[in-house]
Amino acid sequence: MAVTIKDVAKAANVAPSTVSRVIADSPRISEETKRKVRKVMEELGYHPNMIARSLANQSSKAIGIIFPNSGNTAFQNPFFSEVLRGISEGVSEKHYILQFTTGRTEEEILQDVKKMVFGRLVDGMILLYSKLGDSVMKFLKEQNFPFVLVGKPFEDSEVITHVDNDNISAAKEGTEYLIRLGHRKIGFIGGDIGFMVTRNRLEGYRRALAEAGIPVNEKYLIHEEFLLEGGKEAVKELMLLDDPPTALLVIDDIMALGVLKTLSELGKKVPEDISVVSFNNVLFAELAQPPLTSVDINIFTLGIEAVKHLIQKIENPKEPVKRIIIPHRLIVRKSCQAVGR
Repeated sequence: MAVTIKDVAKAANVAPSTVSRVIADSPRISEETKRKVRKVMEELGYHPNMIARSLANQSSKAIGIIFPNSGNTAFQNPFFSEVLRGISEGVSEKHYILQFTTGRTEEEILQDVKKMVFGRLVDGMILLYSKLGDSVMKFLKEQNFPFVLVGKPFEDSEVITHVDNDNISAAKEGTEYLIRLGHRKIGFIGGDIGFMVTRNRLEGYRRALAEAGIPVNEKYLIHEEFLLEGGKEAVKELMLLDDPPTALLVIDDIMALGVLKTLSELGKKVPEDISVVSFNNVLFAELAQPPLTSVDINIFTLGIEAVKHLIQKIENPKEPVKRIIIPHRLIVRKSCQAVGR
């Protein structure tokens, strides 16, 4: 026979209404009582009927996760799995579940989002990207639907809660590190220029060169997809130049892996022939050969903070708009070397 709320209440010596409030994580119930009731729930094997509760509360207890492209492609980049790890940590505490978009094109993703919103399948959404002219963000704003952005909005940043790094500063620091090592011919391998993260990191790169009195060589700026193949294509293009760069700022670790592989195939040694600085500091940055100098952007924390502030917006529609900046730091490893060493 299935265990009921009344069974839990009797065993915990509390009222059934108290058990209901514990399930809903009500602030009216003390932490001590919550611990006692949850312990009894676990011992009796009681699982709340979240669907029934959602219908009663007009809440789905679900959060939609929006990828910049199909989930299959996104999961090729460890950034997304790590940010989801942070999001999962945040939702489990509040007993929410996650729903994902599976569309491959922007139109398919928009249709997924519309189904979630109009079908009341989710209470709020987290966008894992910031893109110029994004139809999904436009739709969510029109519907006044709760959402949080991981990244910096292109516009209306004062009315959109977003969690981001200072990507201009991060790229500037990465570039300045290469300049301090004596490099003046520094290439930039970025992702899609339609994404805000690419634009901000390119801006940081340009600022560092300008402050050092180094003119920007437009031939050194390459934009590809945030994938292994993107890094391969970009480095081939740069190495074919008459005067190739001696150092590279690569916008993403997975692209940097493609860069390292292609440089090796071209007979170029890192860091002896060319230095490489990357971003994100995912696990394989440390495991790469050589280990990558990479800007750690605290991806896990981005996920935790995004879901925390979304749930605050869901539970209190009057929650003020926030801009949360997650700190970064340059992790120096063995992919860079001073000029002339």
